Amino acid sequence: MNVSKRDVDLINGPILQSLLIFMVPLLISNIFQQLYNTCDTMIVGNILGDVSLAAIGSCTSIYDLLVGFALGIGNGLAIVTARSFGSGDETLLKKSVASSLVIGIVSSIVISILGSLILYPLLQVLDTPANIIDEAYSYISLIVVFIVAMFGYNLCAAMMRAIGNSFIPLVFLIVSSLLNIGLDLLFIGNFNMGIRGAAIATVIAQGVSVILCIIYILRRVPILIPKKEHFVYDKDLYKELVTQGFSMGFMSSIVSVASVILQYGINNLGYLIIAGHTAARKLYMFFNLPFTSMGLAVSTFVSQNKGANNVERIKKGIKVAYLYDVILAGVVTIILWFGARSLVQWISGSDESVVLDDATLYLRVVGPFYAVLGILMQTRYALQGIGQKMLPLISSCIELVGKIIFVLVFIPMFGYLAVIFCEPVIWCFMCVQLIYSFYTNDYIRGH
Repeated sequence: MNVSKRDVDLINGPILQSLLIFMVPLLISNIFQQLYNTCDTMIVGNILGDVSLAAIGSCTSIYDLLVGFALGIGNGLAIVTARSFGSGDETLLKKSVASSLVIGIVSSIVISILGSLILYPLLQVLDTPANIIDEAYSYISLIVVFIVAMFGYNLCAAMMRAIGNSFIPLVFLIVSSLLNIGLDLLFIGNFNMGIRGAAIATVIAQGVSVILCIIYILRRVPILIPKKEHFVYDKDLYKELVTQGFSMGFMSSIVSVASVILQYGINNLGYLIIAGHTAARKLYMFFNLPFTSMGLAVSTFVSQNKGANNVERIKKGIKVAYLYDVILAGVVTIILWFGARSLVQWISGSDESVVLDDATLYLRVVGPFYAVLGILMQTRYALQGIGQKMLPLISSCIELVGKIIFVLVFIPMFGYLAVIFCEPVIWCFMCVQLIYSFYTNDYIRGH
């Protein structure tokens, strides 16, 4: 099968080396992708103040709910493509790309329409403070209308990763991220467009990244360009793509619903706590990127080796990923223990003690639990890579139920302290379920 010289061979050779070479561009890509929202947060917080910062924070979980489903579908579709690549079947690969395009475009349009209808009522249901609800709506409503741009980039990037190319999506993401920063400063700082200016900047930058990906694929990656005959309806293939894609989409949605529920509990604690939690979560997401990136690498690694029927290599790869998680979590814990407060102040631009103290405590507590979260993610991605659809969903349901319990019982009793310990406790239960599911799986256990 003809592939680019930039593709990483995940089926042969040293496992750790292959995973790291494939993972590093993913990590850098995720860092720059995180810049889309982090730069919005920093610029809004420093120029517009705590109220506008809280407005972004109060709608983040809703935004994640809407886009998570679309992005989950994209990653799920790419798993099938990676499996086709691993098996060496170029015709099946192109058919999977063609079918993925159809499923992806239809799904993103539906999500955009549905999101536009429910955004404001959902903000009201979540008891978003009256002084920030209009700003929050003005920010996410525009992004959701153009969610097809975000989905388009992630689908193109996922397809390139499926064949082992994680470098080129990074290049285009860096360009669009730098554009996003420049437009943020222009629209908010110079044109005084307020929080909506940040949304416009994000949409334009995402659109540019999609255009660059499409041009590159058309010119340099013929293996990903389907022809007319590849769009012919294949019932079995569509079934596999829809079930794989929508299982990951629903998993992301359940996780996001759980975050929306948790946000409800946080919104009742006041806007300063919302602002502090917003800054803390931005930093949490940043330090989570090396673990998420390894998860994406594991997903492609397992999918390709499943296609090649190389089970022993899958088992060895998972053990390598686990060791990576534990070592990296130790490093992150040390950084957060000594640097959390300074980082929070830098991100938020706030001098309020409530904002700084709560966010610092959150990060120091979460730090050691990155090891658990990392192992959780690697195992979940591995299960999806071997074709499991329901077991990862169960872990998401555990998270949903856990957050409902915390919002109803523990947050009213212990306030923000319960918010801090909510996810680490839930991660432990999820991790046990996923590890058990992986190592008792018939495919893994039978070899």
